[in-house]
Amino acid sequence: MQTDTMTRRVEVPGGAGRAVRVRAGELVRIVDILGGQVGDVFAFAAGEQHGNEHHSAEHTRAVTSRLFPAVGEPFVTDRRRPILTLVADTSPGHHDMLIAACDPQRYAQLGVPDHRSCATNLWEALAAVGHPYTGPTPQPINVFMRIPVGDDGTLSWLPAPTEAGDAITFRAELDAVVVVSSCPQDLVGINRGAPSPLAVEVLAGQGRQP
Repeated sequence: MQTDTMTRRVEVPGGAGRAVRVRAGELVRIVDILGGQVGDVFAFAAGEQHGNEHHSAEHTRAVTSRLFPAVGEPFVTDRRRPILTLVADTSPGHHDMLIAACDPQRYAQLGVPDHRSCATNLWEALAAVGHPYTGPTPQPINVFMRIPVGDDGTLSWLPAPTEAGDAITFRAELDAVVVVSSCPQDLVGINRGAPSPLAVEVLAGQGRQP
């Protein structure tokens, strides 16, 4: 990774969301700046003809036969096209693709209807870059989120285990819009305390692999 050249860096404030446009072959590195922070990641194929094509957790699980891809494996869209590949992970390696993005309905049930949410962050970030997605909120790639599955099928909600500077890196396989939400959840213990910032770094990679 040391030979890749950073082209831009966007800081995502704690509890907020940001979108970046990336070209096929570029790398997208998500950095937990302070540690202990979950990020909801969404990826959409760029271009009006692909406006609703997005990363699909269920299609990805079918391709990889895993709950979350290993380094070198792809994330695919709802049209079964690779859109991202996991290329590096310096975090403890706990990530999730089972839990839906927090949304206004979730917080209303928790008694705080005006709380920020990852779903709201997604829609605001897409509007900011003019991406024409009109479908439902996709299942996110929940980086740094630790949701172990017990032998009896139960899920546990554990704090993100990351330390300051831990990162996960994807290679874009399509021109894409990538949205990162620094999850604002402070009522369930997945983040350690108040939401904290993430960084999105776009790097000039070595192109798509054959």
